[in-house]
Amino acid sequence: MSLGESLDQGDWVQGVSECIHEPLARAVQRFADQTAIDFLGRQTTWRQLDEQVGKIARGLAAIGVRKGSRVALMLPNSPYYVISYHAVARLGAIVVNLNPLYAPGEVRALIADSGATVAITMDLKLMLPKILECVGEGGLERVVVCSMTDALPRSTGLLFQLFRRSELASLPDGRVALSWDRVLDLGEDAALPAVTIDPMTDLAVLQYTGGTTGLPKGAMLTHANVVTNAAQVAYWYTGHEPGMDRMLGVLPLFHVFAMTVVMNMAVQLGATMILLPRFKLSQVLDVIERKKPTIFPVVPSLLNTINNEPGIGSRNLSSLRFCISGGAPLPVEVKESFERRTGSVVVEGYGLSEVSPVVTCNPTTGPNKPGSIGLPMPGTTVSLRDPDNPAVEVGRGEPGEICVRGPAVMRGYWRNGEATRATFVDGWLRTGDMGRMDEDGYLFLIDRIKDLILVNGYNVYPRVVEDALYTHEAVEEAIVIGVPDDEHGELPKAFVKLREGAQLDPGELRAFLSARLSPMERPCEIEIRNELPKTMIGKLSKKELVAEERAKRETAGA
Repeated sequence: MSLGESLDQGDWVQGVSECIHEPLARAVQRFADQTAIDFLGRQTTWRQLDEQVGKIARGLAAIGVRKGSRVALMLPNSPYYVISYHAVARLGAIVVNLNPLYAPGEVRALIADSGATVAITMDLKLMLPKILECVGEGGLERVVVCSMTDALPRSTGLLFQLFRRSELASLPDGRVALSWDRVLDLGEDAALPAVTIDPMTDLAVLQYTGGTTGLPKGAMLTHANVVTNAAQVAYWYTGHEPGMDRMLGVLPLFHVFAMTVVMNMAVQLGATMILLPRFKLSQVLDVIERKKPTIFPVVPSLLNTINNEPGIGSRNLSSLRFCISGGAPLPVEVKESFERRTGSVVVEGYGLSEVSPVVTCNPTTGPNKPGSIGLPMPGTTVSLRDPDNPAVEVGRGEPGEICVRGPAVMRGYWRNGEATRATFVDGWLRTGDMGRMDEDGYLFLIDRIKDLILVNGYNVYPRVVEDALYTHEAVEEAIVIGVPDDEHGELPKAFVKLREGAQLDPGELRAFLSARLSPMERPCEIEIRNELPKTMIGKLSKKELVAEERAKRETAGA
């Protein structure tokens, strides 16, 4: 079954039984000479993309990549990532996504855990040395090195060489490291190996989850998992005309959210991918005005940054039809402010790596409930369970752990049967998130179970406190964590970044919250900071603050 066929809810139960190369083949057939990728002004058509995927796939086969091989991708947003991803999948090999900001020890651990034999990365000092250190450890044998300057339009490439040469790393001599052009040459006249891929069982991606402690776990995503989820999201986007949309890709493609909602959804829609290697506010706003994207996947902090740009009122962002927000809870004030400024529709969704990743989303047309993470994707079923007894379903409107079944749910964790067994209960994936469902079936995210703050034994959810903080006009960003307290067990502590030019005393903010929160929910301390920690995709991150508070207590107790 493909997206192009007539679908109803029953069809989705089994998922879309396709391999990753099949939606791409349809896009090439329908939109061959239209632009598939626009990277800083350098354009690649769907036909050219397909030709390069074929050459790189044949070149990778020539250096030993086979069905089931694990190939690590440590790449920023660029044509290299899109081509590499599809080339690896076409061979029946498995993509291992790596964050370029990982520390060298983290890179070595994930290379070893995945068993990757080949890695593809850029000739940047941020990335290449970390990959080269892994050669000979854990089985890594070859490194394919992509040229940053070759990916750019000629004038931009020259500027990069002249003014940012210090960021480039030299390609080492020897047979271990090969240039991208060398792999293209190897694939020029070679034949593509005959490969049979079962989309329902064969793995396409190992997506390592961002654990706060210990080694991240590799979610095993099949071809059908990945294609189904992209098709679900594309199906959710109503009223579009195939081949006419333009997708702005700022979120990193190595993250599962962007992999699906930027790249794979664009392939499903035949949409042009306008890719940027990183988020730079002025560049993003310029690109929206010049390139006129229609779809913009975002994280809430990115919307918040745009909202707070002093000159935003003079910018023309009217091309945006809708933004899908994920990765973190979306404050209602941030959503409504962005919609007022742009005229676009912001829909909040929810997902996790283990579900490829989108579980729910508000409709792009119809009821779009503020504060809700929306309705389940077609064929995906959500059940709210008692976190202490996940076999028991809670009543409508009551809080419970979000549990998921459906065709995009992973096969399990790579080489980790214990974690897999702990995550599944009677076929339901336990997300570790608390939510509630209203009478219309819309889901509302309460908080992560692990982030729950127990004050005198009562549950305090950080998101409730954060949402109250965001209602103050001076607050730009907020993070709430639990800190130990001898009398109460735990108490909430808030970290706040103020809007530019705003002045606010923590005491004033506590007085403001007194009418909005119960006594147990009010922060014991509010700390004003110039910046708050964020992850690579730009969502606010608690773990650094938790570690900082723990270190303070250890120092005080020494």
